[in-house]
Amino acid sequence: MTASAEGTAPAQRPARAAASRLRIPGLRIWVAGGFLLIVSLAWLLGTWFGYHQLERQSLEESFRYNQLLGNELDRYRPILELMAEHPLMAEAFENPDDDATLLRANEEMKRMATIIDGSDVYLMDRTGLTIAANNYDLPSSFVGGNFGFRPYFIEPMTTGASGLYFALGTTSLERGLYFSHPVKNPADPTERIGVIVVKILVEGIEQQWQRPSPYYEAEMVVQDGDGIVFLSSQSDWLYRAFEPITAERLDAIYASRRYANQAIRRMPVSHLGRPWGLSDQSERILLDHNGQERRFLSVTTPLPRLDWDLRVMVSTRPVLGTQLLFLTGGIVIFLGLLLASLYLRERYRREAELAERGEQLEKRVAERTSDLEASNRRLLGVIRERERAQEDLKEAQQELIQAAKLAVLGQMSAGLNHEMNQPLTAIQAYATNSRRFLARGETATVDANLHEIGQLCQRMADLTRQFKVFSRKSEGKPSSVDLRQPIAAALKMLHAQQLKPAGQIHWTAPGTPIWVHGDMIRIEQVLINLLNNALQAVEPLPDGQVSIDVEQQDDYWYCRVTDNGPGLPADSEQLFEPFYTTKSIKQGLGLGLSISRQIVDALGGRLGGRNRTDGQGAEFTLMLKARSAQPAVTESDATL
Repeated sequence: MTASAEGTAPAQRPARAAASRLRIPGLRIWVAGGFLLIVSLAWLLGTWFGYHQLERQSLEESFRYNQLLGNELDRYRPILELMAEHPLMAEAFENPDDDATLLRANEEMKRMATIIDGSDVYLMDRTGLTIAANNYDLPSSFVGGNFGFRPYFIEPMTTGASGLYFALGTTSLERGLYFSHPVKNPADPTERIGVIVVKILVEGIEQQWQRPSPYYEAEMVVQDGDGIVFLSSQSDWLYRAFEPITAERLDAIYASRRYANQAIRRMPVSHLGRPWGLSDQSERILLDHNGQERRFLSVTTPLPRLDWDLRVMVSTRPVLGTQLLFLTGGIVIFLGLLLASLYLRERYRREAELAERGEQLEKRVAERTSDLEASNRRLLGVIRERERAQEDLKEAQQELIQAAKLAVLGQMSAGLNHEMNQPLTAIQAYATNSRRFLARGETATVDANLHEIGQLCQRMADLTRQFKVFSRKSEGKPSSVDLRQPIAAALKMLHAQQLKPAGQIHWTAPGTPIWVHGDMIRIEQVLINLLNNALQAVEPLPDGQVSIDVEQQDDYWYCRVTDNGPGLPADSEQLFEPFYTTKSIKQGLGLGLSISRQIVDALGGRLGGRNRTDGQGAEFTLMLKARSAQPAVTESDATL
């Protein structure tokens, strides 16, 4: 036995030691007391939760039925007012002995009853006598009957307001809601000459009630102000009262013939009080139903704008299931706490072992972390190198664009010299002549010559300013630019270098601004490149023509530069590759279109080229986003 005990697994020893401690009397008392406390609390909470669930579902169903009934009542009230204002109603009162008028009134009421799906529609005079009804041609006709004792007649005639009343029909013995409204004299709206009544059967309203839950036994009743049931999910509960009624009040109910000759009896019900934690609307009742006692939670809520109460009764049997569920949960919690206390000591021992193993694991993690940090540092170094390479590439692209611009300026230098030489020669001539005329005293001629010299100087200043703006690097962010301005600036610069007449380029500027998203200098550089290529393509032709066209499609402006030259090679995309050119080495290095496409891509546009569809030359299209905002001042507008 000793050897067997010593061979017991170490994990079982703490459990046995703890179990042995449970034999101590004080500890057993503590365990028993804790068990009873938890069981009692679980039972109490289960009772409260079970009744609370029943009450919540009953209130939800009461609200739904409340809304349903309210909507049903609101549907008929305005219709009845319109029916009371029908001219035929007043005409029937004015001619109560005219059979033709009464027949038309009867037929109209029959039509009204069909439209509103009502059981009965009838008209009563000041005395309560029915003079017209929709059932005039039936044996059970209301015509000739006097219902002046009904509250639905007395209230409209007394107060002038609409009436609503529930009653059992004295003729049809059918339960119904009676909607009534006074009929007024058209000549004197303050005079009430009769009452029109609509009866709606309540079976349809009664059938729209649904049980709160498919799992619970539930019943519904609607009580009038005296506590008498007139709507119910159980037909044998009709015309019964849940509360005692005094003999005087019972005599008044029989006198009003509200329930015809039905006997009013009390329900076999016992009140068991309100469960703990529920609202004042709820109570437990014991009901004797067909010789069988049934316990319900009864929840009573008032109905809208009436003295009626809706009582929803749900069986309390599910509460027992909830109580048992909570009791089971309490026992499970108690056992869990007990086992947890036995488990803690073993856990403390194992935590010490895990702490030692954790230290060893932390050392290994630290070693791996140092390796990862070294790898991260190497990776960050590579990223920085790539970022520097990207920055160098951007700078190289900008320098390449600037070099291309200066190359274009170099190509234009001959034309610029020609343009500058002519004004300088004219200025020299005007100055020499002015001295002679000044010596003669002809000051008017001298003033005219000075004016011409000023005009020539302004012309040279405009020309040099345009070249100076074009030679700058663009440092501003893209903004709204009027496309007409870079086109005009490009034409001025090309005009300075052309040896042929400027009439080769056809461009008609629109009268309104063309706002695009871009940069004045960069768009100008692209246009100079496209126009210069087109002029070089048509240079050998005696009738070479270049045209510029602008049109808007969707959210973009399209600027097309076309010529009637020899056209492009088969692969037009190859033209946009760096250092590819079909020209001689004197005309360029093949960088212009490549740089131009990069510029347009950076502005969010597109640049493409193709041969014209008619086979007469090439067409390059510059597409830029349309803008609606007013542009900021561009560099070409600034003072140089």
